Order: sequence, then structure tokens, then C-alpha cells
Amino acid sequence: MNITSKLPNVGTTIFTVMSALAKEHHAINLSQGFPNYPSSQKLNDLVTNAMNNGYNQYAPMAGNLELRLAIAHKYQLLYKSTYHPEKEITVTAGATQAIYTIILAFIRPNDEVIMFKPAYDCYEPAVEINGGKTIPVQLSAPNYSVNWEEVASKISSQTKMIIINSPHNPSGTIWSKNDMLQLQKLTINTDIIILSDEVYEHIVFDDAQHQSACLFEDLKQRSFICASFGKTFHNTGWKIGYCCAPEALMVEFRKVHQFNVFSVHHPSQKGIADYMQDVETYLGLNTFFQRKRDLFLSLISESRFKFQPSQGTYFQVLDYSEITNESDVDFAKRLTKEFKIAAIPLSVFNTNNQDDKVLRFCFAKTDETLVKAAEILNSI
Repeated sequence: MNITSKLPNVGTTIFTVMSALAKEHHAINLSQGFPNYPSSQKLNDLVTNAMNNGYNQYAPMAGNLELRLAIAHKYQLLYKSTYHPEKEITVTAGATQAIYTIILAFIRPNDEVIMFKPAYDCYEPAVEINGGKTIPVQLSAPNYSVNWEEVASKISSQTKMIIINSPHNPSGTIWSKNDMLQLQKLTINTDIIILSDEVYEHIVFDDAQHQSACLFEDLKQRSFICASFGKTFHNTGWKIGYCCAPEALMVEFRKVHQFNVFSVHHPSQKGIADYMQDVETYLGLNTFFQRKRDLFLSLISESRFKFQPSQGTYFQVLDYSEITNESDVDFAKRLTKEFKIAAIPLSVFNTNNQDDKVLRFCFAKTDETLVKAAEILNSI
């Protein structure tokens, strides 16, 4: 057959490549962003109870109502922001599905989508496969700060969407209130949709506050917020997420969602809904992960790597420029093969593979794993 690919430039993701390399060489895997400790036994038991109590058939298309009520309560509690549980919240098969469905629902051929690089690697292919055009705004290590004059210069009559992500994967930085106000100023009185990827909203450090798009009235009216229970509750394999948006936007989202997913795993939804009745299940994450960040950084403080402490997420970027001039991809592969520790090179997420000589390490690991990883990094 003569097959013409709709994504001719897309190959195997760097996450798959590095995790496979880590497995092949029996390396400590700090590359892919998943914990190596179990999810809560209480949560597991609640999901099991849901199965035993009959939650084994299709959930409502928009998601289990008890879960949507718990999500709505969370937004009221944290942000004093209201989302209608029946009309403005939809449960999805992970945040990635929510992101793809938003792009599928709104992006047409030749629409332009502004995104900030380095960017999580699901954004651009979703735009491309729907005929859209990515307009990149490149950020650079170590601060990854936004030049808002550059952003303004890239907005055109073809701009349909802007994708933002804070706390930011892969850099571990967060957007300030001023960043959000600048975005609001640039998009006010336009038809530009904001896709706000907030999957790490509960992992922000040093008493900083997460600046959700729902805190800014005009932004909220044009924004989808995407979130992930997998990131929040240490069970990425469950693939349960959700998105929130004003009713007019959510109507269009659900037109697509009902045909490409319809609904997601019902007992998990019920179990999570019950688990969220205790708000400390998500309010305590900042402290939990800041302790892991601080442990990891204290353990490598005498290494040759340079760093600015992560502001959010469970990732830490390390600058290796004083160790070698190798490309970040080559160095990441050599670390895995020779030193038995795997990380993610950031150039693969950048425009034109810009190489800032930095690697991303995941510290959502047991303390024992972090100690072993630090011993390796200190020896390099």
C-alpha cells in the first residue's frame, strides 16, 4: 500500500526511547514522569469498593456526577471560582486526551496556535494532524521567562488558540500573576481560545501560589483548564483527568468527546470522588514533593551539575555545561548506558532543537531511589 502519513515527522517519543534504554541497561529511570511508589491504599480500596458495588457499566458521558461535584468544590475552595458540575466539567481519559479533544474541536486547517517551547510533546502533533500551524515562542534556560512583546508580535488574524502550561513541564518553572495578566491583556476582545495545561497545579513550592487561568475573569471566559488525577494521586496508569470551561466552549468539546472516548473508567471515577471528600488528599502535595525536591538537591549539592531549584512539578532541570560539550541527547544516552541513570534531554522539545545543555530529572521517586541517583550524579 502507498500510505501518506498525516504526521510524517513524528517518531517514537523521547520518553519511550529513554525508558526503553533505561530498561535495557538496568539504569535508574528518572526520565519519564511517573512515581515508583504506590498510590494510596485507601484510594485503591475505594476503587475496588466501587467495582464491588456495581460501578462497572458506562459512566455518564461527561463523567460521574459525584466526581464532577468534587471537582467543582475544589475550584471553589482553592480559587473561589465556580464551574457548573453538569455543564462545565468533563472527565477525560487523562489530560492528554482532554488536550487533543480541545484541539480537535476547534482547530481547522491554517489556524495558528501559539505555544511556548520547550513544550510537552503532545501539543504540536495534535495541531498538525488537524491542519493547524504551530507558532512557537522559544524560552531559554535557566529562567524560561516569557518575552511578552515577542508573543504580541506573533498574534495575527489567524491566531485561534494559545497553549500555556504552568507549572511547566519540562522546565519546572511557574508563571507569575503578571504573566497571566499580560496574556489576558493580549487576548481581551479577541476570539482566541486559551488551552491551559494545569496538570501540576498542586505541586508548587516555596509558598508560591498557582496562577490558574480561572483566577482571571476574562481569561476564564476563553479558557479550557486541563488537569490530571494521575499526577495528583500518584497513579498515572489509570489515565483519568478532566477539563473545565465555560458552557459555550464545553458544548463544542463534548460534541467530539462523545465520539472519540464517550466515557472513562467508571469505578476509578467513583473511587476518586469518594477520596476527594478529604481535601488534604490534594492540599498536602506541595509539602510532600517539596521535601523530595529539597532532598534531591541537597544530595547533589556537591556535584558538577548546576541548577536553579524547581518552582513546581516533580521535575528538576540540571545544567551539565561544566561537565561536557556533548549534545543533550548524546549525553543523556551516555548517562544511561555508562552511568546507569536516565534523564530527558530538553532540546527535543525546543524550536530547531535548541540545546541549552540541560537535562530533566524526575524526583517523584522513593527516597532510596533518590539517594542512589545522587550517588551516581556526584560521581560524574
